[in-house]
Amino acid sequence: MFAFLRKLFTSTKTNGNAPLLEAQNPMKKFLIAGLGNIGPKYHNTRHNIGFKMLDFLAEEHQLTWETAKLGDVTIHKKKGRTFLLLKPSTYMNLSGKAVKYWLDKEKIPIENLLVVTDDLNLPFGTLRLKTKGSDGGHNGLKDIQNTLQTTKYPRFRFGISDAFSKGRQVDYVLGDWSQEEDEKMPERLTKGIQLIESFGLAGVNITMNTYNGT
Repeated sequence: MFAFLRKLFTSTKTNGNAPLLEAQNPMKKFLIAGLGNIGPKYHNTRHNIGFKMLDFLAEEHQLTWETAKLGDVTIHKKKGRTFLLLKPSTYMNLSGKAVKYWLDKEKIPIENLLVVTDDLNLPFGTLRLKTKGSDGGHNGLKDIQNTLQTTKYPRFRFGISDAFSKGRQVDYVLGDWSQEEDEKMPERLTKGIQLIESFGLAGVNITMNTYNGT
């Protein structure tokens, strides 16, 4: 696997326009974009759950991240499906640029895009997959919507709850997880990566029925 990845990334660096993924049925390729902000100070913040989820998936499958155009990427293969994992390096508010670049570069259909993000309106750790919807005030989703010119793309929302006092929303979402949340996190992340793999393997409808609200 490591030799295969090195070969792919080496060819990409020598030809920046070449696709990273092998040629295959487009419906078997998926772009999983975890949203977050780059830099150590954001590493364990609630707003970075997208990065945290993909880091957990990569660690579970011993995948290696590589720095590429507009983000860090790695490849996860399972049962004939190929998942391109992306952590944009554009900062949260410009996530759309990275998402569109990798969708176009790899010729991945928009229905095979899954954006992983935080949601204040869900209790901590609650999972919710939707095929479309508004940005809900989330700047990362807003930029993706504006860049792709549609609200019809799948998104996986991870609940961070709204346990903050009036006027403290920014401090809350950019704050670190509580000790209690950290203790519960491994089980929630495990469930989250099961949802991501199910999205590619079983399809969006079965996945919503299986995981939404869990």
